Amino acid sequence: MDYRKLQNGSDIRGVALEGIEGQHINLTEQACRDIGRGFALWLCNRAGTKKPLRVAVGRDSRLSGETLCGWLCSAMVEAGLEVTDFGMASTPAMFMSTVTEGYALDGAVMITASHLPFNRNGFKFFTKQGGVESSDIKEIMAYAGGNETTGLPEGTVTQGEFMDKYAEILAEKVRAATGEAQPLRGFHVVVDAGNGAGGFYVEKVLKPLGAETAGSRFLEPDGSFPNHIPNPENEAAMESIMEAVRETKAGLGVIFDTDVDRAGAVLSDGSELNRNRIIAMLAAILLREHPGTTIVTDSITSTGLAKFIAEKGGVHHRFKRGYRNVINESIRLNGLGQDSQLAMETSGHGALKENYFLDDGAYLVTKLLIELARGRKQGYNLESLIDGLEEPAESCEFRMNILLEEFKPYGQQVIDGLTAYAKTQAGWSLAPDNYEGVRVNLDEAHGNGWFLLRLSLHDPLLPLNIESNTAGGAKVIAKELAGFLAGCDKLDAAKLLAFAQ
Repeated sequence: MDYRKLQNGSDIRGVALEGIEGQHINLTEQACRDIGRGFALWLCNRAGTKKPLRVAVGRDSRLSGETLCGWLCSAMVEAGLEVTDFGMASTPAMFMSTVTEGYALDGAVMITASHLPFNRNGFKFFTKQGGVESSDIKEIMAYAGGNETTGLPEGTVTQGEFMDKYAEILAEKVRAATGEAQPLRGFHVVVDAGNGAGGFYVEKVLKPLGAETAGSRFLEPDGSFPNHIPNPENEAAMESIMEAVRETKAGLGVIFDTDVDRAGAVLSDGSELNRNRIIAMLAAILLREHPGTTIVTDSITSTGLAKFIAEKGGVHHRFKRGYRNVINESIRLNGLGQDSQLAMETSGHGALKENYFLDDGAYLVTKLLIELARGRKQGYNLESLIDGLEEPAESCEFRMNILLEEFKPYGQQVIDGLTAYAKTQAGWSLAPDNYEGVRVNLDEAHGNGWFLLRLSLHDPLLPLNIESNTAGGAKVIAKELAGFLAGCDKLDAAKLLAFAQ
């Protein structure tokens, strides 16, 4: 098998269980063992040492997780590593085990496929420097496909636990910021973990801080995900946590994805806190703490968010889609001397400079809890933090298939053609400082909004995002685009063209 096919950017993902027609297992026992050996080789060569290195493995609630963990651990032990199996864990916690005093592991692996269906699984790798890059995954997979060994004597595997320590770190963060042992006493906070790995947050963070948590949902791990997909972007998942807030009249509702590297929330007034809104709230918090800082986001954030950040005295730096792209851009800016405290995607991936630039949904929620407690003392609520955020009247996305096996050249040809076309159209203007695809602003007579056409990183797709500040404006923008896209014969724009009618 060509293991390169399992690479998904800076992660490894594949099919671990049968059960969905047309999807057959490629995360086989042999593949997992080879990947374990490949990671051991990569880690040892990177460390430049022949001494046994210490690594940990954790997993989310997926049905295949325990089996994959056994194969991976066995291979790393054979490669000479000292392995600790942490059992059920979150992705951010696995990184934290490499930098936390008393643990300070040389590496860590998280077995997860984020919000993907029950039959999928995969691996994320960490060192003290953070999550590995796409180039590192290529090296690991190259080792996996070969026969090289570390030459070390066999290591050991032991059972361990880290989630209690990780939760304690989060709770102490709130206590230190508020000066109280139980700063959430009197607050009602509900959590929907979607049967993923996030249920720990209720028992190990919220309750010790004094919060009432009755009405929380789906905290028990269940990799069949019987209630809804654990994904803050999923409509059914967001409706579930909104319902929990309505039923309990809670002051805050929280929803995590499967491995807890993303989060969304619902405010006490029942409004969703996700996408542009959660970025705006975190930006408001960080701009108060770090005036003038730069907020890096992905490419599909709204014009209203850019205006909000500017009005708060910050700099909005809109970059490419992909959480690693956004995080790395923020790190790059800091390296150039431009302070950037937050890197966040509309998907809910958010990373703070103060927290190792780790995309950690539980840490983002912890920042909100601090504001909840502070607001009670100082006379404000969370909702007030995003007063003045202008939100679009309409937004939609069309994912248009490219009908070619070699799709990237054609996709780029469409983007280049649309860029040239935009320069000739009345009421259109190319957005400045755009780093991905083509983003065009349209005036009030032509839809009063913007669109972004970009090429998917891995799939034969051109996603098109449209946003308008006027009811009915999205259809106007779609009509403006229809004339150009109808002429792209290798692009399936049928849904966009039908919407434009």
